[in-house]
Amino acid sequence: MFDAKIRREDRPQVEAELEQIRCADGGTLEAARVVAFAEDEDTAIHKYLMWDDTEAAGLYRIEQARCLIRAVVTVLPRSNTPTRAYVSLPADRRGVGYRATADVMTDDDLRAQLLACALDDLDRFREKYRTLTILEPIFRAVDLVASDVAVDSVRHGVAG
Repeated sequence: MFDAKIRREDRPQVEAELEQIRCADGGTLEAARVVAFAEDEDTAIHKYLMWDDTEAAGLYRIEQARCLIRAVVTVLPRSNTPTRAYVSLPADRRGVGYRATADVMTDDDLRAQLLACALDDLDRFREKYRTLTILEPIFRAVDLVASDVAVDSVRHGVAG
């Protein structure tokens, strides 16, 4: 499976090449242009892309299937809000893949895993948008919820 983590020794050159593409294209960076640039085997980016068309096609179809799975919505019992019908928990990502959201929400351990994922996603959101200080009240609210969840987990052995 493809892993987009850039090796430390490649990072400066990859970043320089991405900046080169961005500057040449008027300040924006488009994935298609990165692919075109990386066709040159001498670029640092080249080795981070899949060049075997058969393997790339298979990986692309898997990603299309993931998008399809994520697009399906349902309304859970005792809820009037549409939500994703399937969720992916970290422990399932190497095999099972996705579980029915309704099943996850009715199992204390699975629900706790989903909540942990949500809090991790919120941490990544904070990292991504840290420079937007207007979002600070949201970040404080997330901290409050995370603190409440931690206390609840200690008290009851379950979160959510």
